[in-house]
Amino acid sequence: MTPDADASPFASLFPSIALFTWLAVPAYAAWARGRLYATFAGVLLSFALPAALILHARLRVLLPVDWVSLLDLVFAYSMAASGIQFAHLVNARMRSSAFRWLISVPGQTFLGAGLLAGPWLLLLFPFRLLFGALGWEGVLGAWTLLESVPLFVSVASILTSVTARSETVRFQLANEGPSKMQRMPVERHRKGEPAPLPERPLRIVQLTDTHLGPWQSVARLRRRIESLVARDPDLVALTGDYLTMESMGSPGCLDEALAPLAPIANRCFAIFGNHDHEAPDHVRDALGKLGIRLLMNEEACFETEAGWVQVVGSDFIRNGHREHLGELLTKYPRREEHLRLLLLHDPIGFHALPENNVDLVLSGHTHGGQVGLVSLGIDWTALSMSKWPDQGLFARGHSRLYVHRGTGFYGFPLRIGVPAEHSVLEITQASSA
Repeated sequence: MTPDADASPFASLFPSIALFTWLAVPAYAAWARGRLYATFAGVLLSFALPAALILHARLRVLLPVDWVSLLDLVFAYSMAASGIQFAHLVNARMRSSAFRWLISVPGQTFLGAGLLAGPWLLLLFPFRLLFGALGWEGVLGAWTLLESVPLFVSVASILTSVTARSETVRFQLANEGPSKMQRMPVERHRKGEPAPLPERPLRIVQLTDTHLGPWQSVARLRRRIESLVARDPDLVALTGDYLTMESMGSPGCLDEALAPLAPIANRCFAIFGNHDHEAPDHVRDALGKLGIRLLMNEEACFETEAGWVQVVGSDFIRNGHREHLGELLTKYPRREEHLRLLLLHDPIGFHALPENNVDLVLSGHTHGGQVGLVSLGIDWTALSMSKWPDQGLFARGHSRLYVHRGTGFYGFPLRIGVPAEHSVLEITQASSA
């Protein structure tokens, strides 16, 4: 650290706030909420703060003297916001727009950047040692900028995390398909309404992973739903994970956000995701007030302008997908002349479906993979090489799976190159030829 950098009146502010937060937040959480949340907060801070402290020290050396004080203040404010956000979650509830933008957004962004920066710094550390041993001091400055990439990525991800791309998604069902699951192409229309199809499609709006909270306010979700309802869908499928810790502590917020669905509640069907089992009464009450039917391992049949539809709704489970889905689909066999639709929060269960038993599965859970190249029109995400279908359309036999990218997300703003989804699905039946 240069003498000029040391002269900043805020030189010790960020390290002092970081140390205080690391000690005080878990202690306060243990006293006011319990050991589990205290451990959660302590572990996250322990992983995020070392990298943040290292980057702060290195950037102070690199930046011009006139910028050092500003850097100190930005890091100190972000650290304070992160600590206040953790303390707020001790008694979590939905907050005002001012609190969300002044505290929750910068606090969670900063913590997310620290969590990303830890492994990144470890990956680059051997090269820093090598450059230092070779005496390449000039290279170390540029290397610090490379080490700081997680900070810039996290800030840039805010825009992706708070916006949703309006789309019309079109695809056709089929009477055949690959023996193993594989990705299938879809049409995505993002500039206005596309030309009408020759055949009347089934129009589905899917809402999944809405995650009401700091990044998804009641007003924002309500506006998004209003715009989708205005497109007159035949069916609205709500496939789980409606809340976060903040909204779980705010009874009434979910039914307020979903209120635009009330006039078409007879076309709306919902299931539970994994987080809904943390506040089941909250979700049930909200859906019940609006007249939306919750399918807990049940079926519903109804007629649309595009034909009859059989909707089977699966509750969320973590294990035993093959047995669970086999029993559910045996209990509710295919109905003649009905499109057979399965609502399944976690798309991993698609692998376990009985062969050709379902025409279409609608899932969420993955948040589209969260990190990827989808914003560039490339179907690659961090989950592309995993067993999880990440986003878009997949096929196995004549069954199709559509994985929605989600309307929101939970926790840190790590939607990087994978925007939230705001779409209407237009689905046509397989040709009889």
